[in-house]
Amino acid sequence: MRFIIRAEIRGRIRVHADIERMSLAEADILEYYLKAVPGVTRVKVFDRTRDAVIEYTCDADVVKEALARFCFTDEKVKAFVPEHTSRASDREYEDLLAGRILARYAGLLLVPHPIREAWCIFKAGRFVAEALRTLTHGKLNVSVLDACAITVSIARGDHETASSVMFLLGIGDLLEEWAHKKSVEDLAGLMSLNVDKAWVFKDGAEMLIPVSDIKAGDEVIVRMGNMIPLDGKVTFGTAMVNQATMTGESMPVKKSEGSYVYGGTVVEEGECRFMVDKAAGSGRYDRIVKMIEESERLKSNSEHKASDLADRLVPYSLAGTAIAYALTRNAQAALSFLMVDYSCALKLTMPLAVLAAMRESGRHMITVKGGRFLEVMSEADTIVFDKTGTLTNAVPTVVDVIPFGGNDAHEMLRIAACLEEHYPHSIANAVVEAAKVRGLDHDEMHSEVEYVVAHGITSSIDGCRASIGSYHFIFEDENCVVPDGEEEKFNSLPEEYSLLYLAVSGKLAAVICIEDPIKEGITDVIAGLHDRGFSRIVMMTGDSEKTAAYVAAATGVDEYIAEVLPEDKATFVRNIKADGHTVVMIGDGINDSPALSEADAGIAVNTGAAIAKEISDITIESEDLNALLLLRDISNALMRRTGRDYRVIISLNSLLIALGAFGIIAPSTLAMLHNISTIGISIYNMTDLIKS
Repeated sequence: MRFIIRAEIRGRIRVHADIERMSLAEADILEYYLKAVPGVTRVKVFDRTRDAVIEYTCDADVVKEALARFCFTDEKVKAFVPEHTSRASDREYEDLLAGRILARYAGLLLVPHPIREAWCIFKAGRFVAEALRTLTHGKLNVSVLDACAITVSIARGDHETASSVMFLLGIGDLLEEWAHKKSVEDLAGLMSLNVDKAWVFKDGAEMLIPVSDIKAGDEVIVRMGNMIPLDGKVTFGTAMVNQATMTGESMPVKKSEGSYVYGGTVVEEGECRFMVDKAAGSGRYDRIVKMIEESERLKSNSEHKASDLADRLVPYSLAGTAIAYALTRNAQAALSFLMVDYSCALKLTMPLAVLAAMRESGRHMITVKGGRFLEVMSEADTIVFDKTGTLTNAVPTVVDVIPFGGNDAHEMLRIAACLEEHYPHSIANAVVEAAKVRGLDHDEMHSEVEYVVAHGITSSIDGCRASIGSYHFIFEDENCVVPDGEEEKFNSLPEEYSLLYLAVSGKLAAVICIEDPIKEGITDVIAGLHDRGFSRIVMMTGDSEKTAAYVAAATGVDEYIAEVLPEDKATFVRNIKADGHTVVMIGDGINDSPALSEADAGIAVNTGAAIAKEISDITIESEDLNALLLLRDISNALMRRTGRDYRVIISLNSLLIALGAFGIIAPSTLAMLHNISTIGISIYNMTDLIKS
């Protein structure tokens, strides 16, 4: 593929594709390919001119080499494009907008005046019918004002004003629909499924393979805490499935043999095997779009207040019309109250501001599932952290395996990895990775695996019961013992590490020492949260008192609670909410799920368990908790913007009403200025809140 450089400055280059024509699909391929180049920060591809503008922080040669390698037909290149993009939708609305404007002015120039008047009266019928439907339902809203303004203008013989009002209303509706659809599509794209691999049952054995390789008819196994990657029908087992992203239901749904399961839902309890009936990319996106559009979770309190205020103001506009006419006997003065209303701007601009904030968060790898959670993030005064995988490194590492009972360390690590690989958590991932680094093959060697939340895993290996988990789980719940003569060795285990205990046949077989280092820069994050108004920052962990005290002192949290179970975390969050605090909870594991549900806003880190991400209200990348500071900044900026919107809309529209009432501005001009100002505020509300 040949590209011609049109312009180049430091950090920015504009290139032209040397082809006769570029389709919308090809523009998407080029754009997403370039976005995947390391160091490229922003890409804009113009299909009509076949140009691409690329902004980057890397060396310019990296970008040029990527362009030299580019080919539209390369399947690896095509793979960068997501299932849905907004390019085709944008083109559709661009064409609709241009078509309406051209039709409007062509009609003014070419259509005789009597025909335009008749057409104006015909079009007015739709607005009048809508107003009558509203009134028959006992409501007064902006549609009544619009119909009154159009009807009064026609009654006065001012068909041009009526026609202009209807044209501007149509343009406003089109822009509102376009903006809302684009925002929802962008948000849905951010929330779409991202599962790389899944367990497939073939020839009596389990195999972990890429989701892209799974075909219709394959049987997939999903266990507690994991996400169902594809749609299909259950063939074996029973599971309780959280379907909130599909249906909005908060309670898990029982799935057994013959039940249908959906990609993107999460198994909360049990496990099941299902037969895939649709390959990847088959409908989840559309279901997410529907859920976003229908769910009340999308709306913040600010949006509800704006909508309620808008409807409450309609009777005052009608009253103002009547009073103005009674006092002045001037129809133009009375029309000013109909041509300008507060409702339209309030109902349109607030949702767009919230959707834009959610989309902006998404670009920073923060997925927010509803506008009200941004509001909570702005108002919250208490933030609660889980320790492992959140305050500490998302990728802990195994530093030692201490065998007991004459067992081989490598063999014990192999068994541990075989058990842990089914339940993704940062500690489990560390064990699996350690086995991989040491070249230990851990193919399925056990029977059915049972997971006990926040405790451990049990199974059977060669007819012997195998257990792995916490001290409490192994020695108190499972009643395992230390082999005779090795008590001193057990008592001298290193205390600076997190310890994972493996027992076979009721006896301790090995202790795995895991280094769980504190994340780099976390003290600055905690300080930043304090600076942004969080008065209470708490850490909760199931680890020992000694480990918890060390991490708390090193990170700068205000307080910590050690050796807690999942229900203890949820109870703590519930209690501080009852004391009048607004609480944000951050975690990454299955054991954090109850507390995430209990908080005003639950935040899951992206490398954690699927159930934590499903239950949470917000998901962030765990590698950099500075995202929390950015999220707080975006939330605060959103609240400031919506507050400013109230003041601007009320002030500006009041001024326009006054200018119309005193005859300074004609009704048609008044309608135009009102619609232009509403569209202007809406477009501004779609811009980023945090300037980069």
